[in-house]
Amino acid sequence: MVTILSNTNSILNQFIAEIRDADIQKDSMRFRRNLERIGEIFAYEISKELEYEIREVMTPLGTAMVPILKSKLVLSSILRAGLPFHQGFLNQFDQAENAFISAYRKTHSDHSFTIQLEYSSSPDLTGKP
Repeated sequence: MVTILSNTNSILNQFIAEIRDADIQKDSMRFRRNLERIGEIFAYEISKELEYEIREVMTPLGTAMVPILKSKLVLSSILRAGLPFHQGFLNQFDQAENAFISAYRKTHSDHSFTIQLEYSSSPDLTGKP
């Protein structure tokens, strides 16, 4: 299923407009913060599709049955450009493990390109979404 979040009116559209705006793009801190905010919104939307299990949680008023993520997540990012977006996901999935990839587009004389992978680091992915 594909969900196009920008088709629905929300603050997401403001953040997207700002990262596209030629003047606002010059403000590096605001650009990074908007990418982080977009990551937070995406993480929330993705969280709706993950598997949960019901667990008993002790509250000040007694116990409550609460849906908790079923398994540990692994978040992966392409280094540099993806880091603010990745941070937005970490703000929501604060117990997730991390994987990182260093890659870039290597352009050829015919203007085609290949992906040049330089580095990758990942925890064990067995049984983890």
